[in-house]
Amino acid sequence: MSYMLLILERRGQRESRSEAAGRALYERMLRFSADLKSRGLLKMSQSLKTDSGGARVQVDGGRPRIVDGPFAEAKEMVGGFFLLDCETREQAVAIAQECPAAEWATVEVRELGPCFE
Repeated sequence: MSYMLLILERRGQRESRSEAAGRALYERMLRFSADLKSRGLLKMSQSLKTDSGGARVQVDGGRPRIVDGPFAEAKEMVGGFFLLDCETREQAVAIAQECPAAEWATVEVRELGPCFE
C-alpha cells in the first residue's frame, strides 16, 4: 500500500535557522531518505521551497481565483513529503516516528486512495 508522509512545518521556522543549521537538518533528511530507499520502502521524496513563491488556485463557477503566497492565514506549510510503499498503516506510522522532521515539524501519515472512499 502507498502512504505519504507530509512534513508540516511551522511558518517562519526555516527563516529562524542559520544556513549551517538548515543544511545540517537537510543532510539528516537525505540520510533518512537513503535508508528508506535501501530498505525498499521509498518511492519518492522531495523537499519543497517555502510557500512564498507558491500559488493557490480555485475555480468557482468557471472563474479562476489565484492567491499568491505566502499564505498568511496558514499556521503551517507543507515542507516536503515521502511517498512510501508499506505493508500496513502501522509500518508507515513507525517510519514517521523515525523521521528526523518529527523533531521540529508534524509528520502526517496518509494512505493514497480514491477520493470517493
